[in-house]
Amino acid sequence: MLYHLLYPLHKTFSGFNVFRYLTFRTAGAVITALLVSFLLGPWIIRRLRALKVGQQVRDDGPQTHLTKQGTPTMGGLLIVAAITLSVLLWSDLTNRYVWVVLFATLAFGGIGLWDDYLKVVKKRSTGLRAVEKFGLQIAASLVIGLFLHFFSGDPEAARLSVPFMKRLIIDLGWFAIPFTVVVIVGSSNAVNLTDGLDGLAAGLVGIAATANAVIVYVSGNRILADYLKIPYIPGSGELVIVCGALLGASLGFLWYNAHPAEVFMGDVGSLSLGGALGTLAVVTKHELILVVTGGIFVAEAVSVMLQVASYKLTGKRIFKMAPIHHHFEQIGWPESKVIIRFWIVGIILALVSLSSLKLR
Repeated sequence: MLYHLLYPLHKTFSGFNVFRYLTFRTAGAVITALLVSFLLGPWIIRRLRALKVGQQVRDDGPQTHLTKQGTPTMGGLLIVAAITLSVLLWSDLTNRYVWVVLFATLAFGGIGLWDDYLKVVKKRSTGLRAVEKFGLQIAASLVIGLFLHFFSGDPEAARLSVPFMKRLIIDLGWFAIPFTVVVIVGSSNAVNLTDGLDGLAAGLVGIAATANAVIVYVSGNRILADYLKIPYIPGSGELVIVCGALLGASLGFLWYNAHPAEVFMGDVGSLSLGGALGTLAVVTKHELILVVTGGIFVAEAVSVMLQVASYKLTGKRIFKMAPIHHHFEQIGWPESKVIIRFWIVGIILALVSLSSLKLR
C-alpha cells in the first residue's frame, strides 16, 4: 500500500525513491510486524485469558508441562495479523506471488483457527477430524498448485531444482501439482508438530524465514540467478518482503512465547507459518532446499511417523516420546536447553541451505 501511495511521489521529491528498493521495504516489513506484535500482543493475551481459551495439557506428556495447563492459546492470531498487515503495507500488491503466499497464510491459519476453536471452546479434544483437517489442507494447496501451474505465467512452474547440482533440473510435468500439495501440506504439519515447547517453533520459523529471504531475493534477480545457475522466477523477488513479515511476526510472537510462555500460538499460528514457508519454497522452485532449511521441522515430523509405524508393527517405541523434542526432555534435558540447541542446529542447517546456492 505504501509502495503504491508514496513511490509515485518520487518524481516530486526524490526521497520517496527508496520505496522502489526491496531491502528498504523488507526492513519496513520486519519493523511493522514487530510493532504490530508489541502493540496488539498484550491486548490479545488479555482477551484470550478473559475468554478462558486455555491450553489443555496431556497427562502422559512431560510432567514439567503440567504447569502450562490453562496458558492462553490461539495466540497465532497475533502472528497472522502481523504478517497480513505488514505485507499489505509494504508489498507491491500487483504482484501475484504476494497474494499466493498471503492466501496460503490465511487459508491454513483459518483451518488452524477452526481446529483450535473445536479443541478449546467446544472442548472436542481431537479438534477437526483427520479427514477434515487434511482434506481442507489439500484443497487449499491444490488451489495454489493449480494457479502456479496454469495461471502464474511462470515457465519454470513444473520444474524442480536439485540442490548442489548445477545442471540437474527435473521437469515434473503435471505431477508438479500433487507435488506442490505434498510440499505445502507437509511443511504446514511439520511446523505444527514442532510447536510443542515455548518459543521452539517461532524461533525456527524466524531462522527459516531469514534464509528464505536470501533465496527468494536471488531467485527474483536475473543477474544473480544466472550467475548461481538457479531458476530465475520473474517477480518472485517481491516475496522478500513476505519473508521479512514472517521474521518480524515470529520475533514479535517470541517476545511473549519465550520460556516461560505467556501464550501459545496454537494451530492457527503453526499451520499458517508452515503453509507460508511451503508456498515460498514452491514458488521459487527450492522445495528440496526447504528440507535442509527446515531440517528440524522434518526431523520432528519423521520422528512421529517412525514412532507410530514402529509401535503398530512391533509394539515397541523408538523414542521415549514423539515428537523428538519431547524425547530429549524425557532423557533429562531441560526445556530451555532443548529449545536453544534446536535453534543452533536450525541456524547451521540454514547456513548449509544457503551454501547450496553457490556449491552447484
